[in-house]
Amino acid sequence: MLILVANLGSTSFKYRLFRMDGAVAEVVAKGGYERVTDYATVIGDAIETLRRDGIITTPDEIGAVGFKTVLGKDLSGCVIADQAVIDALEGFAAVAPAHNPPYAAGIRQFARILPKARLVALFETAFYQWVPSAASVYAVPRVWRDLGIRRYGFHGASHKFVAERSAELCGREDVAEIARRLYLDGPRPVSGKPFRVVSCHLGGSSSVTGILNGVAIGTSMGFSPQSGLPQNNRVGELDSGAIPYAMRSLGISLDETERQLTKESGLLGLSGVSNDIRDVKQAAAEGNPDARLALDHLVHSIRHWIGAFMLELGGLDALVFTAGIGENGPDIRAAVCAGLEGFGIRLDPALNAACAATEADLADTSSAARILVIPANEELVLAREVYRKLS
Repeated sequence: MLILVANLGSTSFKYRLFRMDGAVAEVVAKGGYERVTDYATVIGDAIETLRRDGIITTPDEIGAVGFKTVLGKDLSGCVIADQAVIDALEGFAAVAPAHNPPYAAGIRQFARILPKARLVALFETAFYQWVPSAASVYAVPRVWRDLGIRRYGFHGASHKFVAERSAELCGREDVAEIARRLYLDGPRPVSGKPFRVVSCHLGGSSSVTGILNGVAIGTSMGFSPQSGLPQNNRVGELDSGAIPYAMRSLGISLDETERQLTKESGLLGLSGVSNDIRDVKQAAAEGNPDARLALDHLVHSIRHWIGAFMLELGGLDALVFTAGIGENGPDIRAAVCAGLEGFGIRLDPALNAACAATEADLADTSSAARILVIPANEELVLAREVYRKLS
């Protein structure tokens, strides 16, 4: 089966075409477009490019299209991308404005352009379906909760891949199989010792997730991708009382407040330099105190959430770094792990310095917990889950 994985942004469209042989996935083509204003045009051009390059003879050879949808109102999981999915995306369009409208539009266009393909949506929130209510609820009035205001969590495909791969690397095939089949079978008990993981997805958008036996127990992101760790230009954690105070003091509207919190905050807001951590690091190295503060705050927030989940898990078997910063930031990894020897987390400095964007175990031989770098592979997760869903 050929499965096209579609990644739709507010002004971008990227795709990978997988050939599935059972659960084994092979990438046979990939491409992308920036500054997109008309999804129908670029989707049609992508299909024509695949035909022109000899990857497919006819569009009907594409058996399915998978969408990494973000947040749906009253809907999650791995589901057929029908009108109910479009309605769910549009129901929370105001919460995820950069993601939900493009995916709703993309689903409509693929249904028109590839009428014989099966369309499947894997929501980023799917990995958190089994998080205990105490860890997902906010202490707000019931009428707020009835609106769907709760902690959802995001980067689900990335953290699910970590759940699978960390178990494989640590010799826990029983847990790896639970994680692989999670969306089909749900959580299952393990016969051996619990397998406890904290997964750090660190990039332009970042989150930390606690995982027990392949299943998420909680995550740093909440109702929207705006929360948790500081993002590249989104604020992350913020006391709700700060919003009305800033609006009154600065005389700004709700729309302007939202714009500043989503466009001018995070690493950009703290450093005053850039929303790109590479630029922030360079400025910090040149002595910029605000840039240094931005990096220190990021590390502090990562450690805060690692500590919270270590306590919930009762210890740690593996600490995992993934995504752009996690895979390519030995300095960030070292700062996060500093002083954690008493918790059984001991980084090998030489292994850490030598590792960049490759799968590796960076733990010292005396470390009780593994310290893993696992490159993100969200598209592979999506292709596998689409195949499992349709099989």
